[in-house]
Amino acid sequence: MDLNTIKDPHFLKSMRISELETLSQEIRSFLIGKLSQTGGHLSSNLGVVELTIAMHKVFDSPKDQLIFDVGHQGYVHKILTGRANQFDTLRQADGLSGFLKRAESEHDVYEAGHSSTSLAAGAGMLFAKDYKQDLGHIVMLIGDGAMASGMALEALNFMGHFPNRHPVIILNDNEMSISENIGYLSKILTRVRMKRSLRTIRRGTGKMIPKPLRGFTAKVEKRLKGFVAGHSYFEDLGYLYYGPLDGHNYKHLLAALEIAKAEKRPCIVHVKTQKGKGYFHSENDSVGTWHGVKPFEIETGDFLASKKAKPMLSSSKAVANYLMHRASKQDPFYVITPAMIGGSELGDFQAKYPQQLIDVGIAEQTAVTMASGLALKGVMPFVSIYSTFIQRAYDQVLHDVCRHHAHVVFGIDRAGLVGGDGETHQGIYDIPMLLHIPNITIAHPKNMQEAYGLFNYAFDGQKGPMAIRFAKENVFAEPYDYDIEAIPPSWEVLTEGPSVTVITFGSLVEPLQEVIIKENLPVRLVNARYLKPLDSKVLDSIDTEKPMVTVEESTLQGGFGSYVRDYFTDRGIALKQFKRFGFDAAFVEQGDRKTMLGRYGLDLEGVLKQVKALL
Repeated sequence: MDLNTIKDPHFLKSMRISELETLSQEIRSFLIGKLSQTGGHLSSNLGVVELTIAMHKVFDSPKDQLIFDVGHQGYVHKILTGRANQFDTLRQADGLSGFLKRAESEHDVYEAGHSSTSLAAGAGMLFAKDYKQDLGHIVMLIGDGAMASGMALEALNFMGHFPNRHPVIILNDNEMSISENIGYLSKILTRVRMKRSLRTIRRGTGKMIPKPLRGFTAKVEKRLKGFVAGHSYFEDLGYLYYGPLDGHNYKHLLAALEIAKAEKRPCIVHVKTQKGKGYFHSENDSVGTWHGVKPFEIETGDFLASKKAKPMLSSSKAVANYLMHRASKQDPFYVITPAMIGGSELGDFQAKYPQQLIDVGIAEQTAVTMASGLALKGVMPFVSIYSTFIQRAYDQVLHDVCRHHAHVVFGIDRAGLVGGDGETHQGIYDIPMLLHIPNITIAHPKNMQEAYGLFNYAFDGQKGPMAIRFAKENVFAEPYDYDIEAIPPSWEVLTEGPSVTVITFGSLVEPLQEVIIKENLPVRLVNARYLKPLDSKVLDSIDTEKPMVTVEESTLQGGFGSYVRDYFTDRGIALKQFKRFGFDAAFVEQGDRKTMLGRYGLDLEGVLKQVKALL
């Protein structure tokens, strides 16, 4: 069928299994073709084609609330709900979101860019049914990695406490991390338990058995199942458990979902899927290369890199190379990451120094508090974490690291705008989040060579916690001096113009310096490579009778510009003309970094225009 003609998922109700299988092939071909041009989350979506179709066939969206954890696997859902014709704009400015988006469709009942939220959100909707009778079934799809997160386990435990409520949790297991010890006998037992006749007999006999004996018969059944198939953790939490099932077999999927739908108690349907199914390169990916992809050549699987005058590498890889150099000197430290080995490009570090890398999984809070425990016992921890994910560990940074003045180094990846992932992943909130916390030092280099000087200070000179931010961008792959002299807290005055003072940091510094020198602009440019502490020597040297500007790729409220302004205000110094350039209170949507910076006047051209207006 022409996927572009789909308006809603109701057409699935009348389709036979053979037709559903054909539809699955068409959707996989569509996804591979479109994502080879736009990029996006490929493997996760290829793995849930049959599962998503089955969910929409059995349940009735939007009355039934279908909640997708994270949204990495939401593309099939978008196709089935009438958005196939928008895929050419996927993850682009003003285009189709790479995650679920409530404003896009009534079928997107919840949106999230961070994992492990679906169960807690579903719990809320489950209780909303007490007052909103028009709500249907509450169905939550969550992956095995996300299920291990603390937040998901908390919600799982909570909902299991209410046997008269009916959440339907679909556990998508594609890593063998939960069910590796469940074998053939378990599958046989599952088939028997799912047979409607057996369920009917069980209910009937349950009514005939005297109440004092019912608990005993349940215990016997549990012991028998535990002996045959291994104890079910989920049943102990109060759930009816069905699985593991073949997540690509429509007969099994539809039967299990229909049974779960008909139950009146909390249910878990455990399905086994193959991540990347239907595309050779993603099927054979064991390290996550095909999870989030850039445009690629379908036949060869080669990624289409734009031509560069010089070889490039990502900031993440440059930082990982620094860590490998440090490990080669036999420095006693650990790298801790919350399931971001691939994203932070730590694969080579893991291969060469596996004993020094700790991946705690999707557990940012654990990563940070674990780092504090290491530091307090004299072992150096480097926490490699995205800006958007350190938000999930605010209390641990404040309470467990900074309050202890623990010597933890945070490498904050993806600081600033991130492109296609959009508003849920923009790294523009960590500065206001961290600035007010006592004891922490915060830095952001203008280039990778300066970054290594900051890292050397963080490891060897700093006594307490320090966070070093770096953007999602490529840098030249030319040789760097890993052992550059450590750069202690200080700013750098790059030009000495008399008219306007511009204070900024990060990747804007060098392009701005180049234009100021080239055009001989009367601008004093300050590289504020340390956001905290402020360099009082430089600030005190500023002529406050002249215009002063701060520029940050961050949200303004409580940000770096406010911190600079407060320095003068607290000293009773009036600023003749002071402007802060950054992002306002709105969430910044998806779009390539250059386009979105331009919209907010924060690209080089926009900043120059505003500075020149002050001359």
